[in-house]
Amino acid sequence: MQDVGPLGYLASIVMVAAATLVCNQARPYLSPVNMVMAYLLVVVLAALFLGRRPAMLSAFLGVLAFDFFFVPPRFSFSVAEKEYLMTFFALFTVGLVISSLVAKARERLDALKVRERQTASLYHLSRDLAAATDIPSLVSAAVRNLEQSVGGEVAVLLARDGEPEVAAASAGFTLDQSRLKVAGWCLRSRRMAGAGTDSYAGDPLTYVPLKALAETHGVLVLRLEEEDILHAAELHRLLNAYSAQIAMALERLRLLQQAQEARILKARHNLERSLLNSISHDLRTPLTAITGALSAVLEEGGKLNPAARAELLETAREEAARLNRFVGNLLDMTRLEAGVLQLKREPCDVQDLVGCALNAVEQRLAGVEVSVRLPRDLPLVPLDFVLMLQVLVNLLDNALKHGGAGGTIEIGARVAGERLALEVADRGPGVPAEDLNRIFEKFYRTPVPEVVGGTGLGLSICRGIVEAHGGSIRAQSREGKGLKIVVEMPLETAEEES
Repeated sequence: MQDVGPLGYLASIVMVAAATLVCNQARPYLSPVNMVMAYLLVVVLAALFLGRRPAMLSAFLGVLAFDFFFVPPRFSFSVAEKEYLMTFFALFTVGLVISSLVAKARERLDALKVRERQTASLYHLSRDLAAATDIPSLVSAAVRNLEQSVGGEVAVLLARDGEPEVAAASAGFTLDQSRLKVAGWCLRSRRMAGAGTDSYAGDPLTYVPLKALAETHGVLVLRLEEEDILHAAELHRLLNAYSAQIAMALERLRLLQQAQEARILKARHNLERSLLNSISHDLRTPLTAITGALSAVLEEGGKLNPAARAELLETAREEAARLNRFVGNLLDMTRLEAGVLQLKREPCDVQDLVGCALNAVEQRLAGVEVSVRLPRDLPLVPLDFVLMLQVLVNLLDNALKHGGAGGTIEIGARVAGERLALEVADRGPGVPAEDLNRIFEKFYRTPVPEVVGGTGLGLSICRGIVEAHGGSIRAQSREGKGLKIVVEMPLETAEEES
């Protein structure tokens, strides 16, 4: 416990004077031993509340007051009875011992309270650092906690290409180039510097490296009170504990980031491999059919009857169209991502759009029940016919994959306010509820095992084209089982409305 300054000494004088007045009033009823105890009580109180030195002063003044006011001859410092000398010595010695013991006990209590506060601040710091999910929130939490626990101004510098850069700091706390140079030395040497240390001791700031096991992540810079700097050993222990907490939290985030990057890299590798396999399959299937049909026509042309020959050529034509649609999907996705997709809007009849889409996939619809419900009074919709035909073909292709052979596909349209809602539904296994929004992501493929895989581009392209028209697209699960895709397109373009 620190002495309270001049007021402490004045208070000890007042306490001795008060004890003297009380003893003088009670002198007829008190023996000298009782008076000595009163002065010892003053010493204890001074040591407890004022500190060691005011307590020593009160012990000295207590001996003088006892001699002057109560030891014969009174009002004189001479002593008639020599045995009182031993009393004076005992009073002064016991007063010193008591003041020392009480002061030490008080200092230990204060030290315990300081340790308790430090432990609580370390707990709060570790809790806030553990809750941080990124570097900015972590360094901000570190600065905020250190401002409260240590006091003064704080800055956290992180290593960037071997040099420290300010990541977070107290309001108004800036570091010039000379102090960044000291921070750089601290970062490279992994040693404390600045006030309270042997390195750059003339600098008023204190620099603490944020050391982890493998590397130093940065530097903690503090502007501390001079009183704290004087207690260097305790200060170093505390700052090292804080810096270790921050360094471990930074190391944790770094390892989490590396693990996340490794997972993303692995997922990307798996995606690229799956995409390559899928593209190879989707290219090989129509090419194989085209090659087989044309080879049969060339090799067996003279033996084939006109009907068989026409069927083979039709197969080749449809597979070529299928291949063309697949390559078109890849090109459309490239144009969508590049932002160069140009719309050629014109009033379109939805019935014509649906009819053309069904013709495009006619061969694949064999064995599939198709139900078309289109009101006769549907208005014309301003669309890019070719692009929206691609959307509808992709939706039918998706329904065929989900519904499978012998399934049912339902196509419907209706006016919903100022929009036209076009629906394509199937009775396949459906899609899990948590994946309804993800099916429009690029390269996403449903995890349902019954569904034949594709490239995962079709629905993503649908969303890009529909949104380019100012419309929206969403997926819904059907009652029982199945999936419904709803496309909503504006009945008027923004130019027409204006």
